[in-house]
Amino acid sequence: MDYKDYYKTLGVEKNATADEIKKAYRKLAVKYHPDKNKDDKQAEDKFKEVTEAYEVLSDVEKRKKYDAFGENWKHAQANGNGGGQPSGGGFGGFDFGNFSGNTGSTFHEYSTDEPTFSEFFEMLFGRRPGEAKGRTSSKRKGHDYRADLTLTLQEAYQGTERLVDVNNQKLRIRLKPGIEHEQVIKLKDKGAPGTNGAPNGDLYITIHIADDSYFDRKGNDLYTDIAVDLYTAILGGKATVGTLKGNIKIDIPEGTEHGKVLRLKGLGMPVYNTPGTFGDLYVTIQVRIPKNLSEQEKALFRQLAALGNPAFATT
Repeated sequence: MDYKDYYKTLGVEKNATADEIKKAYRKLAVKYHPDKNKDDKQAEDKFKEVTEAYEVLSDVEKRKKYDAFGENWKHAQANGNGGGQPSGGGFGGFDFGNFSGNTGSTFHEYSTDEPTFSEFFEMLFGRRPGEAKGRTSSKRKGHDYRADLTLTLQEAYQGTERLVDVNNQKLRIRLKPGIEHEQVIKLKDKGAPGTNGAPNGDLYITIHIADDSYFDRKGNDLYTDIAVDLYTAILGGKATVGTLKGNIKIDIPEGTEHGKVLRLKGLGMPVYNTPGTFGDLYVTIQVRIPKNLSEQEKALFRQLAALGNPAFATT
C-alpha cells in the first residue's frame, strides 16, 4: 500500500492555512466534479483523491495525526494508533492462486464500492471519510472484485472454463464460445462480503484475447494469408488453409492474382450467445514466385513470354 501525500494532492504546502486548503480543494472539486465530467473515469478518480485529502487536512485532529505519522503509517498502525482495516472490504477473499487453465493468464483485483477511498486512509483512521466516530454497526455492500483473464483465440472459439477461489468458495467460470476481446463478465454477489447483512459485492472479469500468429480477428470474422505457388495460381488447383476447426482444402481458381481474397462462409468465430451462427474466414492469396530457376526452366519461361508478347522472344 502506498503512502498518500495529501498536501501534494491538493497542491498546497505543508504549512498551508485552513483557508488555503479549503480554497485549493474547492478549485479542484469544481474542476473534477462528476457532474462536469460525465463518464470520465480519470476525473472521477481525481475527485475522490482530492475529497479524501480534504477530509484529512480540513480536520484539525486528522491533520495532526497525519502529520505525526504520515510516511510512518505502518508503524502507527502496528502500535494501535490506527484503527485497522474495517470489515467488509479488503482483498483477502479473492484467491487467484488456484486459478486453473491457460498459463500466463493474469489476475488483479481492486475495490469499487462507493464511496471509494484509499486503504491508506482506512489504515490510518480506521473508518471511511464521512462516517461518524464509533459507527460500527452500519450496513455496507461488499467491495466489487475486478480481474483480467487472457484467453487464446482457440479458447475463445471453443469456449472454456476456469476455476477460482472467491471468499473460500470454489467457483467454476464458464466462458461461452465467441467471447470478444475486452468483453466484461459480471458474476453477481461473488465479490467481498457485505457488513451487517448488506449484500456482497460483484465480480467483474474483463476478457482479453491474445494475438494469434495465424489469424486476425475483426468482430466475428477471421482473416489469414496463404502462400500459393505460381503454377497453381496460373493453372488453378488446390491449397491447404488452416481454420479453427482444422486444416481444409480449398479450390484456387485458374488465373488467381496475388492479393485476391477468398471468402469461406461460416468458418469464422462463433457469434456470442447465438449457437450455430458463425462469421466468415477471409483468405488472402500470396502468390509465391519461384526462385533459383535452372537454365531449362528459364528457357521455358522465355518461350511462354514470347507467346504472350513477341518482344520477349530471344535467340
